[in-house]
Amino acid sequence: MTEKNYKRICSELISDFGERGKEIIERRFGLGGRKRETLQSIGDSFGITRERVRQIEENNLKKIKPKLEKYQKLFNNFLDYFKRVGEVIKEETLLEELGGEEKNELLFLLSLDERFLRFDQNKDLHSLWTTNLDALKKAKDLIVSLCKKFEKEKRLMTLKEIASEFEIEEGFLEKILEISKRIGKNKDGFYGLKEWPEINPRRLKDKIYLIFKEFQKPLHFEEIGRMIEGANLRSVHNELIRDRRFVLIGRGIYALREWGYFPGEVKDIIFKFLKEEGPLTKEEILERIKKQRMVKENTVLINLAKYFERDEKGRYRIKTAEI
Repeated sequence: MTEKNYKRICSELISDFGERGKEIIERRFGLGGRKRETLQSIGDSFGITRERVRQIEENNLKKIKPKLEKYQKLFNNFLDYFKRVGEVIKEETLLEELGGEEKNELLFLLSLDERFLRFDQNKDLHSLWTTNLDALKKAKDLIVSLCKKFEKEKRLMTLKEIASEFEIEEGFLEKILEISKRIGKNKDGFYGLKEWPEINPRRLKDKIYLIFKEFQKPLHFEEIGRMIEGANLRSVHNELIRDRRFVLIGRGIYALREWGYFPGEVKDIIFKFLKEEGPLTKEEILERIKKQRMVKENTVLINLAKYFERDEKGRYRIKTAEI
């Protein structure tokens, strides 16, 4: 089933058409290197109505039907392909895997056999082909269920996890997920909703967030800026300052709030610990601050002396007037 076969077979199928009938089919389906054209465009060039073009197209396609028996081996190969991929496939993938440089010829051939069904794209699904309506229904149901799962759990999943969850072979599942407009895959192979920044980072702040997720450690804003092609350092810094997902923990160094970092200055962090735990020793405070901020010990001691007081046991507490 080589690429050259498609052009040759298509040429043979329309070889006995009249010149006008042959040209109409070639232009409608984009055969022989032509661009696909509308009924109106073709009608205007011939000086006939679009309805007349449609009638000529329909009559000529009927003439092809009896000739298809000769090419059943080719169509059986197409059927085998659909079975291998799970009987549902995104049109773009189908054309890439089977069409090569002769995509229009492939589409024309598939359109001649009623066993191959094409569905136009809609708000939820890309254009697709199937040979089994039951398989298509199951694919749609799986997509709906998976989207609900993503919405509820708000976490990325691997293909293996999804396949195990829905008890489906990974190869089939991959083709099903491709037809969905709501589900996407990131560069690391994780699936999620396309609206998620982990899947489709459009904004600068989302790209910054993904860098933190990838490296799983605090980073300096200049280091982050170097990782984003074409990014302006000032813009990167501004996003880190404005977005609540990021926390400044050192000089120019930021981390994710979801990692357990608290926003605020050193005195604010100390205040939070003392309010939640009660009086603490200098060592206990230093230990806790070390997990929250990249600052010198002296900076912590200055804040303790300035904003807090010690009790009779030498532990620091919130000043009585501020309780």
